[in-house]
Amino acid sequence: MTDKNYGDGTRAVRAGLPDPVKYEPTLPGPVFAAHFHLPGEPTGGYAYGRDENPTWTHLERAIGELEAPGEQGVETLVFASGMAAISAVLLSQLRTGDVVVVPTDGYQALPLLHEQLRAYGIEVRTAPTGGDGQLAVLEGARLLWIETPSNPGLDVCDIRRLVREAHAAGALVAVDNTLATPLGQRPLELGADFSVASDTKGMTGHGDILLGHVSCRDPERAAEVRRWRKVVGAIPGPMEAWLAHRSLATLQLRIDRQCSTALALAQTLAGRADVTGLRYPGLPDDPSHTVAARQMRRFGSVVSFELADRKRADRFLEELRIVDDATSFGGVRSTAERRGRWGGDAVAEGFIRFSVGAEDPEDLIADVLRALDEAGS
Repeated sequence: MTDKNYGDGTRAVRAGLPDPVKYEPTLPGPVFAAHFHLPGEPTGGYAYGRDENPTWTHLERAIGELEAPGEQGVETLVFASGMAAISAVLLSQLRTGDVVVVPTDGYQALPLLHEQLRAYGIEVRTAPTGGDGQLAVLEGARLLWIETPSNPGLDVCDIRRLVREAHAAGALVAVDNTLATPLGQRPLELGADFSVASDTKGMTGHGDILLGHVSCRDPERAAEVRRWRKVVGAIPGPMEAWLAHRSLATLQLRIDRQCSTALALAQTLAGRADVTGLRYPGLPDDPSHTVAARQMRRFGSVVSFELADRKRADRFLEELRIVDDATSFGGVRSTAERRGRWGGDAVAEGFIRFSVGAEDPEDLIADVLRALDEAGS
């Protein structure tokens, strides 16, 4: 789809579909193949299942069309998980002696990568997302890793500003765009070198597959990421890739419903005396709203807040009837969890990360209010 003027819904429904062929399905089924017929010299096409697969190709084209609508030359690579995608960028771009800047408030598994990077002789510097804090430690860095909005605290940084300063200092910029999805913000359009996401979350939206992707405009950088995927073998199964592509068709429908309900929920929670530390970038009085409104088109499905203590938070979760106590976010079924139970995030014991699903807003909000009342009784 080369027309940049198509709306998000039209693009999501048709992204990555092959040209129509009489009597063939609109979206071909998954191709299960370890190898392909390969007479003569391997001069193109599909040869071996660790390197390429037709099902990946359709999905990668689809995600690329969502990441950079109407643009040519953007390459997207899919991975077995979001962490595989994150690792692919960091480990393909950094060498011994390099410096990488990462957020202190980023995804919980990032510290595991810090340990590995330091073992390879790479200096890891950390700073908070809010207030563009990473700029303070940028000097001499090879790569700046941004996560905005951050998970789970929902702080936002100014992508354009950080990209401008990083590029002036000779650093590459990668943005973890998991929470926003390309319908919420497009890091490549904001100047980033890499847009990375765990497609396990909002992109696929059903909580039934693990997947990740990296989108990149520079063919040399993309080739380095591709080589890392080949060497490590961090590839998705064809069934997962096909399910992901199928799920993209409802992306705009899901995201719009989830974002509108998330805003309504946040507005409701703002009036509760037993709720503190409320964060949602779509709220006009949220500390991140001004920056978020400049670079985001949708504010995401996640709302975070705090209850008085661990006991109150656990009771709240137990009382919810149409919300699953589960980790992850972005799915059509609402989930919530006391994030401190994992021990890896700098959050209070009563901190709740709430992922809004596609339930009727009135039902969901009523369930939350009833659970809050029960938790406080």
